[in-house]
Amino acid sequence: MKCKYGQNGAYEKLFRPNCPDSPECYEPLELEAAHHMRGGTYAMGGTTKAWLNITYNYADWYYRPGVFARTRKTSKGIRTIYGMTGAESILVLKKAISKLESMAADISEKERRKCEEQGATGYWLPTRENAIKPLRQLVALAQMRPDGVWEGD
Repeated sequence: MKCKYGQNGAYEKLFRPNCPDSPECYEPLELEAAHHMRGGTYAMGGTTKAWLNITYNYADWYYRPGVFARTRKTSKGIRTIYGMTGAESILVLKKAISKLESMAADISEKERRKCEEQGATGYWLPTRENAIKPLRQLVALAQMRPDGVWEGD
């Protein structure tokens, strides 16, 4: 289990689909109104960019069997949604959320103490509930821009 304060992971962004090779193709899509979603990084005052940073600390949860794939070996974790449109990703993300919510397990007290000793507290703790929160935010982004295509890392 990885648990480091400030351990950033993937930057999930919604891009324009079928865009010719130009600089604006690589900028996250704009939203109609600013969002205040917080991940490993966030924009003070909100942002209209369709992006969210998710710490790598949650990766273990995303690779667990049944979350994004049947087995850990075949799972791509959060990268499963890369290349999907926002619309296509909604059911995948909701299924992952449902699977995580159905799990009774969480990190042990020993793992929690180890993480806290390394400075990983609050958002940075690799708990099941913390791993679910950004998936809900990705669903919200996908609903705001179902036309976008997910990219990351």
